[in-house]
Amino acid sequence: MVSIASLLAVPYAECAVNVHHLELFYYVARHGGISSAVRHMPYGIQQPAVSAQILQLEKDLGVKLFERQPFRLSDAGHELMEFVEPFFGRIDEVARRLRDGASPQLRVGASEVVLRTHFPAVLERLRNHHPRVRLGLRSGFDTDLAIWLREGEVDLIITPLHGRPPPTVQSLTLIHLPVVLLVPKKWPIRSAAELWASRRPEPPLISMPPRESICVLFQRGLRKRGIDWPVTIEASSIDLITQYVAAGRGAGLSLMMKELVNNPGVRVLPLDDFERLEIAALWRGEGTPLLRAFLNESSRYAHELWPEFAVAVGKPARVVPRATGNGNAAGPIPVAPAAAGRPVARIPRAVRPARRG
Repeated sequence: MVSIASLLAVPYAECAVNVHHLELFYYVARHGGISSAVRHMPYGIQQPAVSAQILQLEKDLGVKLFERQPFRLSDAGHELMEFVEPFFGRIDEVARRLRDGASPQLRVGASEVVLRTHFPAVLERLRNHHPRVRLGLRSGFDTDLAIWLREGEVDLIITPLHGRPPPTVQSLTLIHLPVVLLVPKKWPIRSAAELWASRRPEPPLISMPPRESICVLFQRGLRKRGIDWPVTIEASSIDLITQYVAAGRGAGLSLMMKELVNNPGVRVLPLDDFERLEIAALWRGEGTPLLRAFLNESSRYAHELWPEFAVAVGKPARVVPRATGNGNAAGPIPVAPAAAGRPVARIPRAVRPARRG
């Protein structure tokens, strides 16, 4: 029988084996089947695509690599795994060693408010442990952040979340922020209940775009109360909402953050019976030591700044990868509390509390 090694040694023109196909086979063999391999791939790929490319690999090599049901490697499959495992199995190790010899880099995506107001303090703490760290910062909407993480353009995002995250994505809750309404100080309105007196409030509503998590959460709360209040003015940033409210342009949807509500021209109307907005860090894979250091410093910072809203510090966090129903990460990425029986990765000195509605 012709060996796998001899087949792979044939000049490219005679045996054009796709290296990506070999990588897919490595994950299939390592995790005991195609469906399990798809769940553990470091990037998104659908099961039919993996199946088709494995079939093409078998065609290129002229051998059957494994039995599908139940999964079992063939003799050729065992030989191929012995050939590819030393390479694909050590990629992460080699990458870490190379990174250790260079300045570490962390690419972070978040809202403009987070990057401008809060990130500098976290960075100062991070540099106490990683003085040579290099950063790439990108600001955008929730939907932008989700796409950048999915496409590998950032290593980590800080974003509002609800529901379940895409496959291979892990999360760490940092804070649960109350949603509030801002109204011009000169308006006579003193509570949100005065607005709810009408099933269709008259004042213009200033908000982030409808697909943003804060807007989704608020509109869901309105529907539960039978209230119809569509957005009149869409703002590109949440601090811009404060400026428009202070100028008397309407009522604005915001968060209980001092840099957003401490404006002499606005009055804060609490929404105590509305669901709080969960703010979390999201990343793919296990995460580098630098990324985990950033998570720890972010968690401590949130607890010090918002002790009444932040996740408690001092206990291990439950960081859980989950799957969505359709795998679509183009919209706001959701996240839910960890469920019993799910795999759990621990990050020291942070804890994820129960959700607050």
